[in-house]
Amino acid sequence: MSTKASVRTLVLKALSLFATVRLYNIVMIAVAQLLAAVFILSPEAPVLDVLLDYKLWLIILASAAAIAGGYIINNFYDREKDLINRPQKTLLENQVSRSTLWTVYFSVNAIAFFLGLIVSWRAGLFFAGYIFLMWLYSHKIKRVLFAGNLTAALMAVTPFFVLFMYYQNIYLVIFVHGSFLFLVLAMRELIKDLENLRGDLAQNYKTIPVVLGEKASKRFYTILTMLTIIPASALIVYFDIGYMRFYFALVAGALLVCLPLLWSSRRKREYLLIHFILKVIIAGGVASILLIDLPAIVQRIETFL
Repeated sequence: MSTKASVRTLVLKALSLFATVRLYNIVMIAVAQLLAAVFILSPEAPVLDVLLDYKLWLIILASAAAIAGGYIINNFYDREKDLINRPQKTLLENQVSRSTLWTVYFSVNAIAFFLGLIVSWRAGLFFAGYIFLMWLYSHKIKRVLFAGNLTAALMAVTPFFVLFMYYQNIYLVIFVHGSFLFLVLAMRELIKDLENLRGDLAQNYKTIPVVLGEKASKRFYTILTMLTIIPASALIVYFDIGYMRFYFALVAGALLVCLPLLWSSRRKREYLLIHFILKVIIAGGVASILLIDLPAIVQRIETFL
């Protein structure tokens, strides 16, 4: 094999591995954890003190490793379904052999567990439980009606719980914000089920669209939208969240605009558009953490610099 061909193969395998572990999602969660730690969970501490806390970085790295492992094991169980739903991306992901992925899977899970143990035995136990839950979800739960969607949404917000354990700093506003994020993630999971209806049907997944049909799925999505408006409105009206209230106002409007699009959807590309909007909402929520107390945050950053 020529050097050029070897380099091409190596690049393809690297891209395959990055696609399998959803590197962009992991980076976004890591950034969200860091921003939450600096600006929400330790608002009085100097920025430099928080950034120099090695245990915070161990938690972020352990979370990233555990999430990567979760994506890998999910890829194993969904491979046949994904060949139907997204064949081109799946072919890219299949550039890395199963034996290599198994090695990476066990390695990243071991890293997550031991990094957690360095922080504390509670953190180590937390990551062990999180890793087991992701395996159980991929192996069993995701095929169970309703339970699959709710568990997927729960697992997406779980990495923030270990930060709450570490800082022991929990406010009501965090729970309200968490409920908002949980509902948005549940909406995203339902839209993904609508996107993947063909593959789920072929592989006998008991998702809401497969068991109850597309119309019932749209009703559930509508209910989730209305439920999501409740914490968004509560955060705007009852909590001091600074300029972040504009984010929640925009999100409420965007979610309501998505409903006519959802009910008129007949093809996968419309579901993909709604999925993209939900992704933007989630990513915007990460960035908007900086808007909670913008003047104080600017002052803290200037002090840090």
